[in-house]
Amino acid sequence: MDRKEYIKYTDARASRSPSLKNCVLAFTVGGLICMIGQLLSFFYGMFVADQKTASVLASVTLVFLSGLLTGIGVFDDLARHAGAGTLVPITGFANAVASPAIESRSEGFVKGVATHMFVIAGPVIVYGSASSAVFGIILYIIMKAGGQI
Repeated sequence: MDRKEYIKYTDARASRSPSLKNCVLAFTVGGLICMIGQLLSFFYGMFVADQKTASVLASVTLVFLSGLLTGIGVFDDLARHAGAGTLVPITGFANAVASPAIESRSEGFVKGVATHMFVIAGPVIVYGSASSAVFGIILYIIMKAGGQI
């Protein structure tokens, strides 16, 4: 069997992904997560704090809920059905931190949880921080030279 025959063979037997269904689910679940975040922000803004603080509290609440749902196994079931919709940045990030920590808890707190917690999210933090620092330096140089952004 040559390469072309093999590709034709595997394409014929590969299961097709229901792309439209997956896109609709991702859009719906991602939208619902964002809507919950917005409702939390409105609630905190009305009863607890000013709007800027309310937005921070809403973000913290979403991170907490995502970590909690990951810990009790609900987030993984939701992600299995909703796919990319659960990757709304803040909830997906919380899940990426909590999942490896939970999986390695049997190794102990320091050698397990603490060392594996940022296995997935660590590169995001490192490269995000480095990128923002480089961008800040470039922006500083442009502004010092009299440029405008």
